[in-house]
Amino acid sequence: MGVPSRPTAYGARASLARVRILLATDFYAPLLGGAQRATELLARELQARGYDVLVVTSWQPGLPRVDDRDGVPVERVRDLVSRMRLLSSNPYQHIPPPWPDPEAVLSLRRIIRRFRPELVHSYGWLTYSVRAALTRTRIPLVLSARDYGNVCALGTLVYKGEERCSGPAPAKCLDCAGSFYGPLKGAAGVAGVLGGRRALVRRLDALHSMSHYVQSVMDEHLLGVGDPRRLRANVVITDYGYLEEDDVPADPTFLAKLPEEPYILYTGALRVVKGVRVLLDAYARLSNRPPLVLLGMRTPDTPSTFPDGVHVHHDVPHASVMAAWERALFGVFPSLWAEPLGIVVREAMSRGRPVIGTRPGGHEEMITDGETGYLVQAGDVDALAARMQRLVDDPPLRERMGAAARSRVHESTVADQVEAFEAVYRAALAGAARR
Repeated sequence: MGVPSRPTAYGARASLARVRILLATDFYAPLLGGAQRATELLARELQARGYDVLVVTSWQPGLPRVDDRDGVPVERVRDLVSRMRLLSSNPYQHIPPPWPDPEAVLSLRRIIRRFRPELVHSYGWLTYSVRAALTRTRIPLVLSARDYGNVCALGTLVYKGEERCSGPAPAKCLDCAGSFYGPLKGAAGVAGVLGGRRALVRRLDALHSMSHYVQSVMDEHLLGVGDPRRLRANVVITDYGYLEEDDVPADPTFLAKLPEEPYILYTGALRVVKGVRVLLDAYARLSNRPPLVLLGMRTPDTPSTFPDGVHVHHDVPHASVMAAWERALFGVFPSLWAEPLGIVVREAMSRGRPVIGTRPGGHEEMITDGETGYLVQAGDVDALAARMQRLVDDPPLRERMGAAARSRVHESTVADQVEAFEAVYRAALAGAARR
C-alpha cells in the first residue's frame, strides 16, 4: 500500500504552521560540514516557527539510532552498504549509496507511515532511497543541491582529481570514478548517479540550488536529462544567513592549543579537491611566515604529514571554529573544484576576516575581489602565494578588507533564508494539491 498524503491548497500567503516536514540529509550533527550545518540550522528555525520537523539521516557508527539535537528529533537510517565494508569509500564516516538501498527504503517507508509528512525536503545521496520510499504517494519532494552529487559519482565534477569536468558521460565517469573508488565501487556509483537522474527529476516538485553556479550545473546535467514538468520551483537560496552564535561555548582546551601569535586559517575537509596541497605549496613560498592552522575533517586523501609551521586539528566543534577566527589574520580556501558556495567563507567574513578563494564557482558570488578578499584561479600556486604574502605584509589592507567583509556578510539573515524556503514549500504543496 502506498502512503497517503493530505495536501492542502496553500496559497501564497497561507500559514504553514504545524505542517509536518521531513528533512532528509546524508549527514547531520554531530558530524561537521557546511551542508550539515545548513540543514541543522534550517531544522531548528523551522521547529521554532511552529513546524513539526523530523530529521532523517544516514546511520553512523557510534551514534544512536534515535536522537534529539537541540529539540529537533533525529532518526538515523541504516542501509545494506553499511554492512558491507568493502563497498565503503570513507573509513571516517558512512556515506549512503547513490541508489535506492533496500534496507534504507524499508526504514524510510516505516518512518513516513508513522510521521505522515506533508512535505519532504532532501539533500544528498540519501535522496535516492527517499524517492523510492515515496513511491505511490503524493507527498511533494524538494531537493537541495549543495554539491554536485546528483550528477557526479564523486560529487565534485573534477576529473581524476586534476581538472574540472565538463559534464558527466558514461565512459568518462567510469574511468574517473574507477580511478578513485576502484572499478567495482566506481561502476556502482556511476550507475546509481547517472542511472537515477531521470527517475529523480520525474519525482521532484522543487529544486533548490545553493548558488547560481550550482543552479547552472543542475539545469544542464540534471533537469536537462529528465522531464521536469511537475517542477513548481527551481530557485537559488544561498546559505548566507546561517551564522548565528552557537548555544555552547568554545572549548578552552582546544583554544589553548592554537598558536599564540596571529595565524592564517583554513577550515573544511582536508581533501585534495579542497586545495590542501596547493595551500601547503603556496605557504612554503611565503617570507616571514606566520603559523598556518588547518581545522578540518580527515578523509582518505588527507595528507599524512605536514611541514613545520602548520598546525592541524581534526573534528573541531563549530563554536570552537568560530572562536578560532578571532585570532586569525585571514582565511584561505583554495578549492580545486568549482566550490558550490562555501559556508566557511561566510563564517570567516562574519568575523571581519578577509578571505582568499578560487574561481570559477560559488566563491565568486561571495568574495568581491580586491574589496573583501581575493579570488585566484584554482590550482594557481604562484597567484595564491602572492595574495597570501600581500595580506601578511599589509595590516591596514587586512583591516579594510575585513571590515568590508563583515559588513557584506550581514546583509542577509536566517529569517531571510527560511522565508525563501517557505515560498518553495508553498509552491510544492500547491502543486501537489492540484495533482
